Amino acid sequence: MIRATKVLGQHRWTQAAADTVVLDFDDRHRRRMAMTGTRGLEFLLDLENAVALRGGDALVLEDGRLIEVVAAAEPLIEIRGVDPVHLVRIAWHLGNRHLPTQIMPKGLRIRRDHVIEAMVKGLGARIIEIEAPFDPEGGAYAQASHDHAAHHHGHDRHHDDDHDHHHHHDEHCDHDHHHHDHSHAHDHK
Repeated sequence: MIRATKVLGQHRWTQAAADTVVLDFDDRHRRRMAMTGTRGLEFLLDLENAVALRGGDALVLEDGRLIEVVAAAEPLIEIRGVDPVHLVRIAWHLGNRHLPTQIMPKGLRIRRDHVIEAMVKGLGARIIEIEAPFDPEGGAYAQASHDHAAHHHGHDRHHDDDHDHHHHHDEHCDHDHHHHDHSHAHDHK
């Protein structure tokens, strides 16, 4: 099976794509996965590190052909607050639960989740159910995959570096949480 080993970012490519893959948020954060395009082209995504793919990116096949990435519409809720301060407070509660959150001009978007919907309604927010591509803030999520790979390689090279490695995590507690977030998000498949 032909492999896709590189990613071209949005608007960094001009040639016509040989096929298109429609991927939800989870499948846009893979390192290695068999995929089939909408026109039937089968290939293996095989990247060195998990990359956060966005709609409009292109995967480069070994023979130079491109596969366009389209972000699939997913069932989401948009959370509207009474004012910006209210919305920031809600965002804090979502962040505290490590929920991937997309920040929009007038609200916050998350995946549908009855427990969280009840919580934000309790905080006085209005909820609108929508279907849209999910493109949450990249920092925590993308960083987690990147960090994880970097730590892992560094660790392999220095077997005696065990103490430092853990100490580094203790100092940067937020990275620890993102790792948790990252693996947690992938457990529910």
